[in-house]
Amino acid sequence: MDFSKEMLYKRERELFCEYAVFSENTKGRERAIEECSFRTPFRRDRDRIIHSKSFRRLMHKTQCFLSPEGDHYRTRLTHTLEVNQIAQTIARALRLNEDLCEAAALGHDLGHTPFGHAGERVLNSICTDGFRHNEQSLRTVDILERDGEGLNLTFEVRDSILCHTGKKAADTLEGKIIKFADRIAYINHDIDDAIRGKVISVNDVPSVLCDVLGNTHGARIDTMVKNVIEASENTFKAGKPDIVMDEDIMKATDELREYMFENVYLNPVAKGEESKACAMIESMYYYFVKNPDKISEEYKRYLEEYSTPRVVCDYIAGMTDRYAVSVYESIFIPKVWAKR
Repeated sequence: MDFSKEMLYKRERELFCEYAVFSENTKGRERAIEECSFRTPFRRDRDRIIHSKSFRRLMHKTQCFLSPEGDHYRTRLTHTLEVNQIAQTIARALRLNEDLCEAAALGHDLGHTPFGHAGERVLNSICTDGFRHNEQSLRTVDILERDGEGLNLTFEVRDSILCHTGKKAADTLEGKIIKFADRIAYINHDIDDAIRGKVISVNDVPSVLCDVLGNTHGARIDTMVKNVIEASENTFKAGKPDIVMDEDIMKATDELREYMFENVYLNPVAKGEESKACAMIESMYYYFVKNPDKISEEYKRYLEEYSTPRVVCDYIAGMTDRYAVSVYESIFIPKVWAKR
């Protein structure tokens, strides 16, 4: 039998549960394209994301710790891969669409700023248009990639990217998985990195939460993932499909997240360099708003259609940590003078 997309669709009909998004039923793309004969639309989205420039830049963007000394701290790219792994595990167990989950997971942070959430907070506080990384991720895949053409992704992947954080729920169960997978990933790997960086110790994690979720990195992830699967499966059986956690696990997860904010995310030791990064981004923002002709040629073309503040945010959000430092130095640090 020839391998074909139709065979993949048949396989989905045989394997997926009734609440999954079947690839053949996608709401489609903004611009129609010739379909691939051996990839589903969501698989094709996944490939487009992996081959994008914004995906490659994730490897040089901060996840939690700025400029850590050591090779084993997470970056925005490794965070993305962990989210993908967790999302696919949940989707497979619930017999939902793994291709859709993978594409959304790999694309969910494409618009994230350099220097982690510190960069996001600065741009949101000073940009007249506001700034949120999930909205910027959607803008990246819709507009900024491929020299202004965008990646032209399917509706379901775009919706999942936009709704991976914030109050708005995704339209699909697969999209709702991404929100859980993102939180499970970052809470647990940030604990792991914080222990590695001696910001906290293993024994600092509240024992009352460890009693519920587990005492190790692997145990906590296992507890959370299993519970999402089991609790969600119960909603399927009740005919009210949703992606959920049981109340006790959700409560412990939320409290663990609050612990991380109090002891890591806002910790002056862990975040000692953030004020410098914030000052850099703020200075660059105002410089480029005042001097839009200095914006990179790659982004300057958007000034004809969008406001200067919006395009400046596009430019800065697209920077890696090290490129941001380089641009800042080129603008504000005096060059060494030498007589020629």
